[in-house]
Amino acid sequence: MIQSGAGLVGRHAVVTGGGRGIGAAIAEALVAQGARVTLMGRSMATLEAEATRLRPLGEVHCESVDVADAESMAAAFARAAAALGPVGILVNNAGQAISAPIGKTDLALWNQMLAVNLTGTYLGIQAVLPGMLAQGWGRIVNIASTAAQKGYPYVSAYCAAKHGVLGLTRSLALELAKKPVTVNAVCPGYTETDIVRDALANIQAKTGRSEAEAQAELVKHNPQGRLVQPTEVANAVLWLCQPGSESITGQAISVSGGETY
Repeated sequence: MIQSGAGLVGRHAVVTGGGRGIGAAIAEALVAQGARVTLMGRSMATLEAEATRLRPLGEVHCESVDVADAESMAAAFARAAAALGPVGILVNNAGQAISAPIGKTDLALWNQMLAVNLTGTYLGIQAVLPGMLAQGWGRIVNIASTAAQKGYPYVSAYCAAKHGVLGLTRSLALELAKKPVTVNAVCPGYTETDIVRDALANIQAKTGRSEAEAQAELVKHNPQGRLVQPTEVANAVLWLCQPGSESITGQAISVSGGETY
């Protein structure tokens, strides 16, 4: 349950991949605390559907964008700033996970995982950081994964990209340590989202297991024996964005039931 409040009134937050799943839960948490929120993603129809749900809580803007394309990102962030003001909070949530054994991970798949998961994070930061420094305040939260903290078989390209996100987070946090901008990563374990539903379908198709058996294969990684809920990830992000979190930077906050730490 998201509690309404006013801790982020006047702040403009951008959430990439904000139309569904973890991104939608994060956007709701931010709007409930008074932030003006821009949802970014590939499908304007998906974004607008989520915005319609959230607008009773506050001001929500939508921008269609390809996070792996520099020109698309620059243009989308410029339009968002024109609509809702300078960006003070960036949540780099957009991501993609495709599984394949390393022998079948061709260069196209490798580049795709790096482009969406790592380059997209870099482009978002490049778009907002000058404005944050000019404002004298900023929060950057990169949604990484437990795949940024450990390895998983059959997703080597995804793990490499997410490890890169965590390295970028830690390096930038040190670079900005004396500036009023914090940079952190939130690392969810297997979370009840479309990506995990796709993973479950893939396990079923390749192994002949039932849905329950496929889910058991995923939740065995979580010591609590369950899937993480999107709102749990959103609450961690909200904590990093609210007043009082100024000394928290360069961290990897694991939301995984104790799987990683």
